[in-house]
Amino acid sequence: MKKIVSLLSAFAVALFLPGVATTTDPALSFTRLWTFNHAVNQGQSSEIPAFDPRTNTLWVAGGIGVDVLDAATGSLVQHINTTAYGSINSVAIHEGLAAFAIEATTRTAQGVVVFYDTKTRAPASGRNVLMVGALPDMLTFTPDGRILLVANEGTPTTYGARVGNSVPRVFQSPVDDPPGSVTIIDVKTRSIVATAGLTGVPVSGSNVRTNTGMDFEPEYIAVNRSGTRAYVTLQEANAVGILDLKARAFTRIVGLGAKDFSLPGNQLDPDNDGKVSFISANVKGLYMPDSIAAYESGGRTYLVTANEGDFREDDADRSAAGSLGAEAPLANLRVSNTDSSPGNLFAAGARSMSIRDDEGRLVWDSGDLLDKKAAELGIYNDARSRDKGVEPEGLALLEIGGRTYAFVGLERTTRAAVAVFDISNPQKATFVHMIVTDGDVAPEGLVAFHHGGHSYLAIANEVSHTTTLYRIDRR
Repeated sequence: MKKIVSLLSAFAVALFLPGVATTTDPALSFTRLWTFNHAVNQGQSSEIPAFDPRTNTLWVAGGIGVDVLDAATGSLVQHINTTAYGSINSVAIHEGLAAFAIEATTRTAQGVVVFYDTKTRAPASGRNVLMVGALPDMLTFTPDGRILLVANEGTPTTYGARVGNSVPRVFQSPVDDPPGSVTIIDVKTRSIVATAGLTGVPVSGSNVRTNTGMDFEPEYIAVNRSGTRAYVTLQEANAVGILDLKARAFTRIVGLGAKDFSLPGNQLDPDNDGKVSFISANVKGLYMPDSIAAYESGGRTYLVTANEGDFREDDADRSAAGSLGAEAPLANLRVSNTDSSPGNLFAAGARSMSIRDDEGRLVWDSGDLLDKKAAELGIYNDARSRDKGVEPEGLALLEIGGRTYAFVGLERTTRAAVAVFDISNPQKATFVHMIVTDGDVAPEGLVAFHHGGHSYLAIANEVSHTTTLYRIDRR
C-alpha cells in the first residue's frame, strides 16, 4: 500500500524530542492490598483484568478462562472455564455485562464473543454467543455501553516466504491470513452491525510496515469520550487505524514514524552483554504500540500508547544488526530486516510511552526514562537489552483529584513494574512514580478504577500468574 507522506514529514516525526520532567515528591501514594495466585487453577493465567462496580469484583482473563475475584479481599469467588469455545484473550465489563473475546482452537477460524451476567456469573440471558473475526485479541465498550468493539487480529499460522535476497527484505503473503478487522456489536440487540476492514483504507504518516508478509492486524482499541471515533493499534505495521463509528468504517491508517535513538534523552542499551550501558546510537525505533488509551485535555482528544514493539511470530522479519554490517555494541541489536539496511537500522519498539493528538501526531514521548528508571531501581533486565528493553505493554488511565494519570506496565523487568505519569498537560507530562511489586513478574494488563470513595489499580502479571491490587491515595 502506497504511503502518502513526504520525506520531510517523516523526518519531522522522527526528530521530535519533547522533554521529560520528573518529580521527587509524588502526589500519590500506593498501598499493596492483596495478591492472588491464579495457579490454584491449573492452566489459568493472569493477563487482562476488568472491574465490575456492581459486585465489586475483578474478572481476570487468561489461559483457560476467567477468575472472578472479590476486590475487597482478593479471594476467588468463581472460576469460569471457557475452553469449550477456545482460548480466551480479553474481558470487558459495562453495567453488569461481561464480554469475553475467545479465539478458536484453530486460530485462523472465526472466534467468538461470549456474554456473561456479572451478578449471576452465568451466561447472560438472551443471545450470548456471537461469531466474530479470527483471533479476537481485545474488546472494549464505548463509553455509553451501547457498542462493543472487537479487535480481530487475524494472525496467520504459517507466514509467507521471503522474496529474493534484497535488503530490506520482502515477504510473500501467506496462503491463509484471515483479514484483520474490527467487529462492531450493538449491545442492546446483541447483533453484529458491521465488520470494519482495513483493505484499501488510505494511508498517511510514515514508516508503515507493509512488506512483512501479513496484512494489518488490529491489536488494541481506544474510544474517544463522545463515542464517535475509535483508534486501533496495528502494532506490527507501526500504525494506528482511525475508525469512524458513525460510518462504521476505517477512514485512515496513520503511520507512527520512528524515534531517533541518537538524540539526547533517547539513549538505549543495545547489547545483552551483562553490562547496563546506555548510549546514543545511530538507530531508529519503530513505535509499534500495543495498548492505547484515549482521554481529553483542553477539549481535545489525546492518545496514550505503550510502545512495546513486535515482530512476526516466526521472527523471520528480524535479524541481528551485525548481519547488516553493524559492529559492537550494536552488532547484537535485533532490528527489522524489512526496514533496515546497512547504516540505516530500525529496531522494534520505542522503549517508551507516547502521547499523540487525535490525528496521530506525536506531542510527547518519555524518551529513555523507562529503561533508565528501571536500571536505577535495580530491576532492569539486561538480557532483554538487544530486544526491546523494558517493553511497555499494559496501559490504564484514571482521573484523581482533577488530574489525569497514566499507568504503564513494563513487561520485561526482573520484578513487576508499573510507571506512573501525570498526563494532565499532554505536552508536559511528568513522571510521578514507579510501582515495583516483589513476587510479581511481567505485567500484561492493567485496570484503574474508583470504588467506595477510593482509587485502585489492578495489575495482571502473565509470567507469575498473579493479580495484585493497589489502593491509590493522594498525599
